[in-house]
Amino acid sequence: MLSADEAADLIEAIASRQDRAAFASLFRHFAPRVKGFIMRGGTDAEAAQEVAQEALIMVWRKAASFDRSRASAATWIYTIARNKRIDLLRRGQRPIDTEDWLLVHAPESEDADKSILAGQTYTKVKELLTGLSTDQLVVIQKAFFEDKTHTVIADELKLPLGTVKSRIRLALGRLREALEKDET
Repeated sequence: MLSADEAADLIEAIASRQDRAAFASLFRHFAPRVKGFIMRGGTDAEAAQEVAQEALIMVWRKAASFDRSRASAATWIYTIARNKRIDLLRRGQRPIDTEDWLLVHAPESEDADKSILAGQTYTKVKELLTGLSTDQLVVIQKAFFEDKTHTVIADELKLPLGTVKSRIRLALGRLREALEKDET
């Protein structure tokens, strides 16, 4: 089991000196976890294996863009995997189940407390999303669940770019405020 710091150190070793041993350790640790994460999203085992491999290859290629001050290694890797799964769904022209992607980070261990907390957060965010205005919900779904840029969203909705950015910012602010309020 890799700690968060050990995983980040491995990614940095890959970035700085293309350390194959570091990549092998990272791959051994994350490949089965990423595959399981993708399968929990409703993807079959073969496709999940493909997504996991593509995601970890992307980790090798993009290791230099990893910044441990912005995200943990696991969060960064699972985000890459999520994006690869979305690409797979788009290639297959299957609809994306937005509820699958409320969980960006799969639990790193089977710790019951973490699993319960993750489930509670998922339920709370899902509930809070239904409380957004229709305008805010549409832009949040397009930005986060369909992985579209603000410019693409503005073009699709025929809105000024500033309006799209404002709606996203306001929606995220409402979600953040509600989550912080709930934690106290």
